[in-house]
Amino acid sequence: MTKIENEEQYNVLMQRIETLLPLINDSTPKNDPNYIEFEMLGNLVADYEEAHYSLGEPSLFDLIKLRMYETGITTEKLASFLGLSPSKTEEYITGKAEPTLAFGKVISQRLNIAPETVLGLG
Repeated sequence: MTKIENEEQYNVLMQRIETLLPLINDSTPKNDPNYIEFEMLGNLVADYEEAHYSLGEPSLFDLIKLRMYETGITTEKLASFLGLSPSKTEEYITGKAEPTLAFGKVISQRLNIAPETVLGLG
């Protein structure tokens, strides 16, 4: 088998991986048959999941919301932190407005989001 062809094969391989998990650990030799099978099946499953369940790259707006969730701040607190009005901040968070370059710099620096992501390059 070079790749998983359908969901049924995927489910069977996932069950097999579950049975192999208790049989290997960090000290299992790389030439152990269970380890080899686990690695091979894991690669097949990873390829299938990437093709069929990929979430894609998060948007800037998703990352802003994530930072808000992680830090427990509201839109109002974020607006104050970024030096914007709550309404303008809400427009950025919901994707109704595209951030300016100046705002992008502030987001990158203050929310620790990679500049490439802010600029839509990453």
